[in-house]
Amino acid sequence: MEKAGFLSMASLAALSEERQTRPAIMFFRTMALFGRLKDSPFVRNVLVVMSGSVFAQAIGFALSPIISRLFTPADFGAFGSFGAVTGVIASIVTLDYSQAIMLPREREDAGQVFLLSCLATLTVTVLCAAACLLAPNWLTGLLTIRSHWVLALVVLAVLAAGLNGSCQAWCVRIKSFKQTSASQVVRGLSSNGLQVVLGVARSGAPGLIVSSVLADFLASLNLLRVIRTDLRSFISDARWGRLKQLATDYGDFPAYSATQNLLNALSTGLPVLLLTHYFDISVAGAYAFGMRLLNAPMSLIFGALRQVLFQKAGEMQHHGLKLLPLFVKTTVGLFGLGLLPAIVLGTWSPQLFTWIFGNKWQSAGEFARYLVIWLLLSFCNLPAVLFARLIRIQRALFFYNSIVLAVRAVALVLGGLYLTALQSVALFSLVGAVMNLVLILFVGRALLKREGELSLAQLRDRLAGSPLD
Repeated sequence: MEKAGFLSMASLAALSEERQTRPAIMFFRTMALFGRLKDSPFVRNVLVVMSGSVFAQAIGFALSPIISRLFTPADFGAFGSFGAVTGVIASIVTLDYSQAIMLPREREDAGQVFLLSCLATLTVTVLCAAACLLAPNWLTGLLTIRSHWVLALVVLAVLAAGLNGSCQAWCVRIKSFKQTSASQVVRGLSSNGLQVVLGVARSGAPGLIVSSVLADFLASLNLLRVIRTDLRSFISDARWGRLKQLATDYGDFPAYSATQNLLNALSTGLPVLLLTHYFDISVAGAYAFGMRLLNAPMSLIFGALRQVLFQKAGEMQHHGLKLLPLFVKTTVGLFGLGLLPAIVLGTWSPQLFTWIFGNKWQSAGEFARYLVIWLLLSFCNLPAVLFARLIRIQRALFFYNSIVLAVRAVALVLGGLYLTALQSVALFSLVGAVMNLVLILFVGRALLKREGELSLAQLRDRLAGSPLD
């Protein structure tokens, strides 16, 4: 009995000692993880790109209380309609050859794909200009601005979007992350600065539109300086036969990826257009302003991570490495990063919007309370969107996005017919959240099937042993 008692006391002492050392072990493991992340080129590149976005977003947030008092919800409604229309056209302006720039192993082939992207941009811009000449009244009615001069801004906005997308994709390919960061600073400073100046001049919705288009052009010109030398060699090496061959090799991008972007842009623009139709332009403006404020911190990380993650995953694929651990890490990490802000905004958005931006934006805060549900899941699906393109499952995603567009449209139409504006936005947000979760699970399953079945234990081991380097 004494021996048993002695063993029992010894076991208790050992257990007590283990409990005391467990927090220390967890602390050192956590510090080691932070050390690995600090030394990771992947994380450093994300921080480089984010630095420009942080500065631009800080300027934007600082000026937002001023801008919100210089423009009305109706002004933001018209600006939102302009963004919805140009966003739809810009979604296919490069025929998504800009996304294919990352895939060729050889630099020369990637340069020719860059030329394809620029040629597609010019072609779509010309077609857009022709549409503006052929149906000006219909387009101005859709834009809720009856002046035909706004159609010239539509064409310029589409051209700027295509140039910016192509140039940014090449900069990502060659890891010129400092230049892409600088372009974000240029866009943020010029856009917000012009909005204040034109707002003081009481320019209304046209001031918001002009500042946005001009800022996109200035950001594109900043990136063109980086590509200027490479562009000469791309043009001198260009051969129509090789361009046609590459256009065919990456034909799934215009066929499926570009159309997928078109469906996404329609889904994104629908709320502004349908809220204007079923309620009024001020309701649409409150929605557009709420989305502007919620998207700002998201785009801070989104834009940086999109560039670096796509480059990193493409490089891993070129070396035959498995993508699933990186997919899981980034998806779970984004969810954890966005959860606390989503809870805060979901609880106090109306009070925050009223306090910071003025009483006329309380409805925008009410919309934001429900929109965070959708945007949190949208924040997490960035790896799914990028990895789907790398593993070339655009055809499946095309059908998925067709379903998403249909479901979102039905939700908004039913809301417009039978619900209030707030209830319509809440229903739209819930549908978007569910569909984003479906996309994440779908791409994760496709990666798992492509890279071989893994047990949970095997996946955990790979995640633990593969830092983002």
